[in-house]
Order: sequence, then structure tokens, then C-alpha cells
Amino acid sequence: MSNENKREYILSKEVEEMCVVSKGANHACAPIPVEGKWVQATQISDISGLTHGIGWCAPQQGACKLTLNVKGGVIEEALVETVGCSGMTHSAAMASEILPGRTILEALNTDLVCDAINTAMRELFLQIVYGRTQTAFSEGGLPVGAGLEDLGKGHTSQIGTIYSSSLKGPRYLQLTEGYIVELGLDKDDQIIGYKYVHLGKMMDNIKKGIDPMEAIEKASGTYGRFDEAVKKIDPREE
Repeated sequence: MSNENKREYILSKEVEEMCVVSKGANHACAPIPVEGKWVQATQISDISGLTHGIGWCAPQQGACKLTLNVKGGVIEEALVETVGCSGMTHSAAMASEILPGRTILEALNTDLVCDAINTAMRELFLQIVYGRTQTAFSEGGLPVGAGLEDLGKGHTSQIGTIYSSSLKGPRYLQLTEGYIVELGLDKDDQIIGYKYVHLGKMMDNIKKGIDPMEAIEKASGTYGRFDEAVKKIDPREE
């Protein structure tokens, strides 16, 4: 008896009385790239890869960037970054305890506390099962820990925070390099550079016992033509 005749579900009388017609187009599923190999995925355990994705809450007041490292269908590593809503940080803390160790299907069907994180999980699930991960063509994928390395030195998220008004113009507050301490302006009052403090590096220095003021200086740097500025302002005070 074929497997088709062993299925344990009820047929309607109409279907039960139908004769069997063979299926001509009965080929296997299309292969997807999985960590450097072409895989015909039929089970969640066939899926591996590291990928990033974003999600947003219904009122669009906050967003989440989610990074997952999946091995054999199981989430081995998760990086949850949020912006916008103050409550999302606590949601991210809980999601970080929920995600690792679950299969991607379990994670998809689990309440991750915040709608933005749930949406990010949905988007990542689609990327992963369709073979659209960052490591789709990387043999062996990336080791567990790659998500943490993505944060760089100091293990802090790269957040861009810029405020601007029609009357007073732009104020760079935080960029990739870190917390903006001063903006450098030219003779036309246009921004030509800035001075910053990398908060992650600063805290690492303080933890090593370095004096806080020295720690700030060691973690400081400039970008652009800051040294050529004719005027320097504190973007939070001036």
C-alpha cells in the first residue's frame, strides 16, 4: 500500500469514490542555498544560516533589528536591537531569553513580547526558509559569536541620532563613531566635522581602572575637517 493510502484523515464520500489519477509534475522541491550548499529543504532541521532583519510595531513608534544564527533549524544565537519605544528595551531583554534553543518555527509562533520583535522574527523566517540569509553562499556559515562580533569593539549598537529644526538647523547627537561631543562649523556655519566619544571603549577603559577623564580622552576622536573649524559648538547646549 502506498503512503498516500496510509494517510490518517477522513475523506468525503465524493472524494473517496474518485479513481486515482497519477501526478505528472511530481518533482522534488527547488533547492535553496544553505551555508554554501544547495539543499532541498523539507524539514526545519534542513535550515541553517545567519541573517539580519527589521520589524516594526503597529503604530510604528519603534523598530527592532534582529540577528539570528541558525544551525540545523535551531536558533543558537540572537542579537536583539531596538529603537524608539522605551518599553522595547525590556521586551528585547525577555526576547533574548526566549529565542536561543528554539527552532525557527517555534520562534515564529512564540510571543516575543513586543510587536516589533515579532514582526522582525516573521521577516527573518521568510529570509531563512527561502535561502536569503547572509551566509547562503558561505561554506559552513559563521560560528556562534558572529552576532556579537557584529557590534564591534565595546559591544554597543550603532545608533544614529540627529535632531534638526527649520530655525536652528541640524544637531548631530550620535553617529557610528559614538556620542557627539562637539560639531565643527566653517565660516558659513556649515558642519564640516565633529568630535566624538566611543562610549563602549570609554567604559572598557574605566573598567580597567583608568581615570574617567583619561578614559574619555582615550576613547575620543574626530571626523572630517574638525580641526579646520572656525567655530565649535556643543550640539546639546548651543
